[in-house]
Amino acid sequence: MKHFFIFLLSGIITTKTIAQTAVAESLSFTLKQAVDFAMKNQNDIKNALLDERIAKANVNEITTMGLPQINSSFDLKDFIEIPTSLVPAEFFGGDEGTFAAVKFGTQYQATAGLDASQLLFSGDYFLGLKASKTFLEISKKSTQRTKIETTAQVSKAYYTVLVNQERMSLMNANVTRLKKAMDDTKALYENGFVEKIDYDRITVAYNNIVVEQDKVQRLVLLANHLLKFQMGMDIATNLTLTDKLEDLTLELKENISADKFDYNKRVEYNLFENQKALAKLDLKRNRFLYLPTAYAYGSISANAQRNEFDIFDTKKSWFPTALIGAKVTMPIFTSGQRHFKIQQAKLKYQQAENNMDFIKKSIDLELANAVTTLQNASQSLDIQKKNIALAEDVFRVAKLKQEQGVGSSLEVLTAETVLKEAQTNYFNALFEAVIAKINFDKANGTIQQ
Repeated sequence: MKHFFIFLLSGIITTKTIAQTAVAESLSFTLKQAVDFAMKNQNDIKNALLDERIAKANVNEITTMGLPQINSSFDLKDFIEIPTSLVPAEFFGGDEGTFAAVKFGTQYQATAGLDASQLLFSGDYFLGLKASKTFLEISKKSTQRTKIETTAQVSKAYYTVLVNQERMSLMNANVTRLKKAMDDTKALYENGFVEKIDYDRITVAYNNIVVEQDKVQRLVLLANHLLKFQMGMDIATNLTLTDKLEDLTLELKENISADKFDYNKRVEYNLFENQKALAKLDLKRNRFLYLPTAYAYGSISANAQRNEFDIFDTKKSWFPTALIGAKVTMPIFTSGQRHFKIQQAKLKYQQAENNMDFIKKSIDLELANAVTTLQNASQSLDIQKKNIALAEDVFRVAKLKQEQGVGSSLEVLTAETVLKEAQTNYFNALFEAVIAKINFDKANGTIQQ
């Protein structure tokens, strides 16, 4: 029995392990593949596409308002108490000037009808149709903006993982180097060439860097989770990044000037253009309120009256009625409502024009800031690369001097501290340069979807 339970438990554990392995899918993505994955799986983009479909359905709805409209009706009445009417009593031989109460009609009455109408002219309708199409364009541009924002966020998260991975690699090298220095110092101490305090100092430094190594490892994992979140990917997926940091070009290949910038490259500018077009259509719509509205209509119905509940008896007659007509309505006096609506529409159009000027200036400022930030970040990164090379050389010399007995462990630790500071400054500069490059591409309209 004992062996049976051990066998059963082993089977359960094996099954669970296989299931977990099946769930944890492994993928290898370039940045482009990561962005493409986000375009299909990121929730903001999914909702933006749904908004676009909603806007398209709204256009179709408004379009059908100008097409023929047909309605049917059926009305069945049971007069539990037939209405009473008063007629002159003299009709029935009564006194003149008096009235007699008489009940007319049948207990059961039914009416079946079919109505049709067709809009012939309405300025409000035609402009509303144009406005709905413009709104659809705004929805499409909003989707494009969401895709651009997602591309930028995924790119930042992707390169953040790469930066942290490189930081981790360098941290591992530091741990290995300091471990060797600690072992060498221990050997020197055991042979009486250095004091115990020298060994203790480097041991403390080694313990501290091991703790930092664990922190960086957790940062790598956190950055990986953030990337998956930005992509709309299951956090349990094993994701490997195949692009390299050295493939990212940080230098500006040409002089970028706001004076020559094509604003149409920015989707935000196109959105403001569409909003201005909407404001103009709204102004026209309110002016068209002075025009008439015309439509044609027709109706056909049949009425049945019975004293017995045999409405659907085909042997008894239904009495038909049919008509066609046309109607024109035109406002004459609205106590100034139309005037004030037009005034509001004019003011909103002026606001839209002001917004166009605002977005241009905002783009100019954003582009100028992005150019300056990228130039500064690229320059700072070059300096930090040189500082790392110098700090590594200083550490190498300090370590060599210690091994030859002309240097101290304190000098080695000082050089190690300077090297770590140079590495920290380098990775900060690298991260800032990567973010600056993505922000520049976004400001310059290079990121498109």
